[in-house]
Amino acid sequence: MKKVKITVMRKAQYKDLMEKYENPISHACDLVEGQVFIVNGDKPEGFCDSAWETVFPFVLQLAHGGGNFYDGWMKNEKSAMLSCNDGFRPVSFYIETLDEEVEY
Repeated sequence: MKKVKITVMRKAQYKDLMEKYENPISHACDLVEGQVFIVNGDKPEGFCDSAWETVFPFVLQLAHGGGNFYDGWMKNEKSAMLSCNDGFRPVSFYIETLDEEVEY
């Protein structure tokens, strides 16, 4: 099984939607643009639970040699660009397979 690298690429915030639809919250996301996580199979420490649910199926496939999602979607077929499911402040992740094997 290969290690997978997850990079936080972008954080957006839709204040107009937040003001109109969201109840105010004091804390939403600790992820930072440029932050990198190396995945050995399990959710990395500090990674958002909701975001993990979104990216995990892709991480799993990449770790096991899969790729070429949606028949040529990505220039690098061993990668994916995904966003968490927070419609008010989505975070975009670039996920890519590393050549390094997971050590057990």
